[in-house]
Parts: sequence; structure tokens; C-alpha cells
Amino acid sequence: MAVAADLRLSITGDGDQRRALVVIFLRGAADGLTLVPPAADDDYQRARPTLALRPESCLPLDDLFGLNPQLADLLPLYRDGRLAVIHAAGSEDDSRSHFAAQDLMEHGGLVAGGWLGRFLRQRPTRPGALLAVAVGEALSESLRGAPSVAVMRSLEDFTLGPDADRLVPRLARLWAGEGGELGRAARDTLAALRRLEALRAAPYRPAGGAVYPPGDFGRGLELVARLIKARVGLEAATLDLGGWDSHFAQSTLIRPLMARLGTGLAAFARDLGPELATTTVVVMTEFGRRLRENASLGTDHGRGSVMLVAGGGVAGGRVIADWPGLADAVLEGPGDVPVKHNYRDVLAPVLHRHGVADLSEVFPGYRLAPLDLYG
Repeated sequence: MAVAADLRLSITGDGDQRRALVVIFLRGAADGLTLVPPAADDDYQRARPTLALRPESCLPLDDLFGLNPQLADLLPLYRDGRLAVIHAAGSEDDSRSHFAAQDLMEHGGLVAGGWLGRFLRQRPTRPGALLAVAVGEALSESLRGAPSVAVMRSLEDFTLGPDADRLVPRLARLWAGEGGELGRAARDTLAALRRLEALRAAPYRPAGGAVYPPGDFGRGLELVARLIKARVGLEAATLDLGGWDSHFAQSTLIRPLMARLGTGLAAFARDLGPELATTTVVVMTEFGRRLRENASLGTDHGRGSVMLVAGGGVAGGRVIADWPGLADAVLEGPGDVPVKHNYRDVLAPVLHRHGVADLSEVFPGYRLAPLDLYG
């Protein structure tokens, strides 16, 4: 497929790449007390006689918290100050329903459209830019309402097939004189097709010796890194890592998920290299797990969990936690970590860094108290 000169600039890395925001959703309610355990807390140890990690089994982050050894690949990012952990994070939804909690988080409240979609609507539009990508088979609810989004699992998904060389010029002529939103959308789609066709034709090897984990999650992270480095104008990407609903055999169930998450994020950072300075990665989940382990060596639905924020400018190397402790008197409901940091207050400084002037448009009806993520 022929590629116009301006598109070649983007593919060779000399084009316009603004800051990119990558949001990873751990679906199923990841247990923050296992990902980043308060190993030095006696109440934690007593509540989980089987599942608790001993302090000597963790990678120490501070005097209270440790990193699960399955996430060991993230420790260099933390020590370099490029990764921050926010503990006791979550939303105001206390239904402990996966559907309700995910719906609230992705919409950013009881409003139409997604918070990422509203964020992107505040950004200046650029003809032909591949503005946002939902990695997977369906549009992420958080991206609903965005000016333009591509949904794909790989570059091979975003193509017109073997007849592309013949179809694209014809479609370009068909839509050349069309005005309005429909015409603009058609031209932007064709420009994105040209960009990705050129990108697909170029062999790719992750930089810095990065090795992504096998499976959809690793391939998705590699795809996003490739798009960022190709400078196609990507400003937002969403990925899912599911399977965290650990009502039974929790250690067996989530150990490989933690390894995949840690290895994948470390490879992504290594692959991006200097591009990480203009990229932010946010990891979030709908809610956490109950403090006490159950009879099936799992944990039930809880409230507070963890969020991770990594990338350029982050004042990392710290666990941000207005930590309430785990005594019975401070637990919420049937025995859950209370939410001390609303997810919007974590996202607010990230979105401000990414160019949002009016955060009330992104999170309408919520009174923000942004965390100091950037020092």
C-alpha cells in the first residue's frame, strides 16, 4: 500500500506523538492485600493464617508494605521513582457487585459515556491521528463517547484485507468531498488504515531486550508500545487482564496473573525506553477482597484495593496510603479495607498532566481532592 509522505513521518518516529495514557483494568476484583501486602501488620497476619505473606517473603517497599514476589519485575521501576502504589483505593460503590462497580468506574460516575471518552473530547483534534485504541474484542466503556477509537487485538485486525490496495484509494475518492462529522470520520479512518498498513509491513523487535509474557495481555502491551513508538498520535489505550475473582484457591489462581502483570509492565517500560517519559500507565480494579480468608482458601468481595501509576514525572518509589489499619473497629461492613482514596482523585492529576484543564467535565458531579502524584 502506498504511504503518503506525512504518514511516513509518523511511522519512522518523527511525527506528532503527544502524551499517551494507558489504562489496565484488572477485572474480577484484584486483592490489593496480596499484590502489595501490609506484611508488618499483625491484624493482616491473624486474619489470613494461610494466605498472608510473611515480611521476609515480600520485597520491602517501606516499613509496612511489601511487594508480592510475583511482581518482582516492577521493583526496579519503584526504586527508580517511576512507579507509585496507591493503597486503600477504590470507589464509593459499596454494592460489591462486579458489574455495578466496573460500570461506575468506567463511566466516571452516574453519567453517560466514559471518563476517557470525555477526556479525549477535551483534547485538540488532529486529522488522521489514531487517537485511542481499545485492545481486545469490544469497546471499553471508559472510552465510550471518544471522538474516535479503534478496537483491535492486533494490527492484523485493523485492515481491509487482501484488497486494501484497491479499496483504500476508491474509498478516499468517495469521501474526499464529503463534509461534516461523517466525512471527517471516514477520512480519519482511511488515514489510520494507511498508517497501520505501513506499520504492519515493518518488522518489529521490542527494544532494550524486552520480553513480553505470552498471551493476549503481553501481545496487547506490545501493540500499544509499538503504536506509541511509531508516533501515530495515540493518546489513550485500554487493556484488560481478567480472572482475579479469587473466592477459592486464591494463591493458585492469581499467582500467574501477578507474574503476567509484573513481567508485562516491566517489558512495556523497557520497550518504550525514553518514550516512557511521555507515557503514563494506570492499573486499577473494581474493588478489593475481604480481609479474612474464607474456608476455601480464597477471599470474598471487599472494598479497598490498590492502584498503580507509572511513567514520566510520577513521584514514585512510595506507597501512598492514608492507611487505616486492619483492626475490626476500622474495617467496613463485613470486614473490608475501607476506601481512603477515590479512584477519581488518583486519575485527576494524571489527566491534568495529560492536558485536561477542566476536570469537572471529565468527572461531573464529583468534588475532586486530587492526590499529589507528581511531587
